[in-house]
Amino acid sequence: MNIENRNVLVLGGYGLVGMAVCRELLARKPRRIQIHSLRSDEAERARSELLAEWPGAEIVTSSGDIFALAVGGSHLDEISSQLGQLHKDDLPRFLLYGLLTRSKPDVVIDCVNTSTAIAYRDLYARAQRAYELLAKDDEVDRETVESILEALYVPRLIRHVQVFYQGMIEAGTRVYVKVGTTGTGGMGLNIPYTHSEERPSRMLLSKSALAGAQSMLLFLMARTPGAPITKEIKPAAAIAWKKIAHGPIVRRGKEIRRIEARPRPLGESLSSVEPDAARVLEQPLEAAYIDTGENGIFSLEEFAALTTAEQMEFVTPEEIAGYLVQEIEGGNTGHDVVNALDNAVLGPTYRAGLLRHWALERMIELQREHGTHSVAFEMLGPPHISKLLFEAHLLREAFGTMEAVRESSPEEVRDRLDELVRERPEVANDVAAVGIPILLDSGELLRGPEVIVPKDARNRKVTPELVEAWAHDGWVDLRLANCRRWVERFHEIDREVAAIPEGESSSRHMRTTRFWHDDRRIQPGKVTGWILSVEEKGARMKR
Repeated sequence: MNIENRNVLVLGGYGLVGMAVCRELLARKPRRIQIHSLRSDEAERARSELLAEWPGAEIVTSSGDIFALAVGGSHLDEISSQLGQLHKDDLPRFLLYGLLTRSKPDVVIDCVNTSTAIAYRDLYARAQRAYELLAKDDEVDRETVESILEALYVPRLIRHVQVFYQGMIEAGTRVYVKVGTTGTGGMGLNIPYTHSEERPSRMLLSKSALAGAQSMLLFLMARTPGAPITKEIKPAAAIAWKKIAHGPIVRRGKEIRRIEARPRPLGESLSSVEPDAARVLEQPLEAAYIDTGENGIFSLEEFAALTTAEQMEFVTPEEIAGYLVQEIEGGNTGHDVVNALDNAVLGPTYRAGLLRHWALERMIELQREHGTHSVAFEMLGPPHISKLLFEAHLLREAFGTMEAVRESSPEEVRDRLDELVRERPEVANDVAAVGIPILLDSGELLRGPEVIVPKDARNRKVTPELVEAWAHDGWVDLRLANCRRWVERFHEIDREVAAIPEGESSSRHMRTTRFWHDDRRIQPGKVTGWILSVEEKGARMKR
């Protein structure tokens, strides 16, 4: 993509890499850059600094927690937003979704350290508190339970990616690039730099685990038809630097003060905090330091140790930004993790294609030999797929071919299916036996002792809205409206085949007359695959 005259949203634009990215972008004259940061003062500082270098550029700012709701609710609202089922109407509640749909960026560059933001909620400490209470047979208080639910890593990451994806689809975003992390600066389990006494730190490994999980979710996003072009640059070294200076040393937002300490007896006990152990002076501790942005400031010797040979070493933010922009512009840097995964994963094989044919033939032979039908056992999931397979199977039993269904009215299809399940109860019983009920147009329900949809229901009140939801999710629906839908489906398949020029025999078309077989006999597996791929937009994009 040509960046010139494009709208670009840079998340984490105030950070070390974010600022380098903005500079690299501004050299290519985008129409607008929107810098988003957690805090508004950071975003404004970034804007002022960049405008000093590019006075005529259009740079706007926004701020807020992209992992949170747009309008703060209760603690339980926040937990529910992460753990509950995501409905379309819920999306505007999320700050990230609103940010994307309002700014409508052509390109989103994500420089936020997502894995750190999520993993450093420290699930371990919160869970330890609950464990200690349980070990003493104490009641686990509400606050402890809420804190654990709020810190759950995977649900929060999944919800973040779901909202991100839906927001970019709605905004019409064409390219998404993530600046990721390995979590260990490219080092292994022997990494000596930890956040606690254990080595390696569970917190650090949680960060790495989430970084890997996010890469796989982006891999899936890249394989989703209609999704933005998705890439990830994952630095595997320390990133440095933002500034080198001499002055007061600030740690966790507070200046370190010089002290006057005197030797004193060790004693029989020791406390982490002893205000009387030394006199704290007004004078701050000053030294030469290197500012590495989000990773903090390091002393000369810390930086020397960190970046020496066989340690973490380092990469500059300008190099990351250069590779990132090159990928956006269509270059192949060799550093796109999503592309690397694409090339490394093992996809469908020619041998498997040959064996599939023989496997299907053998199963058909066994089915004919024993006089049974192998349609669905409800182990593939979700029940919606079993419902489609069984509906196609009943149509096959009642009509035989797609052509016979097309030539019938929806009323005739309904009546024939109703007659089938009443006069040949063994057919209906095989469906209901696996937990898939059959809903008749009369409103009656054929079912077994257990149903899969709805799940774990106890005396649930039946409403028209719930019936529609259940019929969609996992009931064979023999009502008139669904019969009309099946007639139209078979018409659509016929139109698709008819659109292929007569005599066309190249490899261009897949679902030809030969694919469906010349007699157009209903094949539930193929028909359901067509529905999932074409009608429900669930096709595999990469083969």
